[in-house]
Amino acid sequence: MSEAALELSNVSFSYTKRPVLDGVSFSLDPGQFCVLLGVNGAGKTTLFSLITRLFVSRNGSINIYGYDLKQQSRKALAQLGVVFQQPTLDLDLSLIQNLHYHCALQGINPEQVADRLQLAMEEVGLADRSTDRVRALSGGQRRRIELVRALLHQPRLLLADEPTVGLDIHSRQAILQQVRERCSQDGIGVLWATHLVDEVEPQDQLVILHGGKVLARGSAEQIMQQTGSDSVKQAFNQLTRSESS
Repeated sequence: MSEAALELSNVSFSYTKRPVLDGVSFSLDPGQFCVLLGVNGAGKTTLFSLITRLFVSRNGSINIYGYDLKQQSRKALAQLGVVFQQPTLDLDLSLIQNLHYHCALQGINPEQVADRLQLAMEEVGLADRSTDRVRALSGGQRRRIELVRALLHQPRLLLADEPTVGLDIHSRQAILQQVRERCSQDGIGVLWATHLVDEVEPQDQLVILHGGKVLARGSAEQIMQQTGSDSVKQAFNQLTRSESS
């Protein structure tokens, strides 16, 4: 059996005495698109900060393709591509300069850079704007650049934290399609954090996070069946209401 792309076991974290994450456990396999669904403040960004080792949890374990994040952090983090909630492109550099900079940071073989960048720009449909400054692009175009940038070094696990916030519905759909295709074609695991219920498809793996706790995990279709719901939205509302009451 292949290692799980990501496995969390009993992960907890507190900024003060009140826990932000409380015993979080779930896993996803290579080639799975997993949605981490929760309202703002549910703990999604804190969880991403732990997986990327911006924060360190003393409780529980995080494994990325079998590498323990505490004991083998360099090997574990080498498997990751990340799109953070806050945009990280340099607005005063061109599209191609931003991508070149990422390639240099990741130590990508210079002989491979030109081909990878060409494919990346074609993938987002911006090959003819490669020398434009990023600030001249739309919000959706910038986000799509961030996604292909995160995949340039060919990671085996992609983390995307609220990557479609503030975008129009067409941009959101285009970005989701782009990532789902890469997930299917390249066999990478994807953990997609969002508060937008309409971004979940029935075949997706789904983890519902609320108040720092996992309320449900499994395929979206299974969770709907377990809750007797006709939609992900109805299942989510039912679970979170039960927890709050």
